[in-house]
Amino acid sequence: MTDILLVGACGRMGAAVIGAAKGDYRIAAKVDAASDGDGVYRDIYEVKEECGVIVDFSHHEYTKTVLSYAYEKGLPAVIATTGHTDEELEIIRSFSEKIPVFKSGNMSLGVNALCRLAKEAAALLPDFDVEIIEAHHGTKLDAPSGTALMIANEIKEVRDAETVYDRSKRRQIRPKNEIGVSSIRGGTVTGEHEVIFLGKSERLSIRHSAENRSLFAEGALRAAAYMIGKEPGMYDMKTLLRDCVKEEIKL
Repeated sequence: MTDILLVGACGRMGAAVIGAAKGDYRIAAKVDAASDGDGVYRDIYEVKEECGVIVDFSHHEYTKTVLSYAYEKGLPAVIATTGHTDEELEIIRSFSEKIPVFKSGNMSLGVNALCRLAKEAAALLPDFDVEIIEAHHGTKLDAPSGTALMIANEIKEVRDAETVYDRSKRRQIRPKNEIGVSSIRGGTVTGEHEVIFLGKSERLSIRHSAENRSLFAEGALRAAAYMIGKEPGMYDMKTLLRDCVKEEIKL
């Protein structure tokens, strides 16, 4: 049984994780700063239950507190929150030297397959321009999405390119060494990401659509189970796929 301390339990993703936690998964304790009681702690340091791993879907500004608690308790942490600043990312990296930390911009297996396909396409099509379009619901706080940045970073492993988010003030033709990222916000869109490779007289598109939040919740639970017993270090969906499901999905 994987006993989970869920941070951000009152949010949309927190509710999805609670709904998906069945069988070998148990939510042993819940934390949310917006809690009005009813079995949910407002502060992680109030938790009394014994837990085996932390899953954090709260807010990027709370990540340092989550990791500090994880370090004090000797627990692995799954950081599923996005929107971290460079300073916060450095804090995450520093804690990974002391405890096992899982960090991914997206917990979906399909999205991580998209990342790999986009990286391979970028290497195979060096003269093609690359654009990323992402769409999310109107209440999402960060833009571009953590997933879009994750895709761009994968592509930049095989291309010397710059990620561009805003061209409104620029008056010049499109440089070859850039990856454009466009964000759409509105309605109740769970999450859509499309990577477009534009060449001369042809275009290749790789697209992923999330139909509901359960796939992210299930991915986070899978990551939580994966992190039990791990040594200190930084882990992500690529290491999970490599170690746990490589044969299953033939990657």
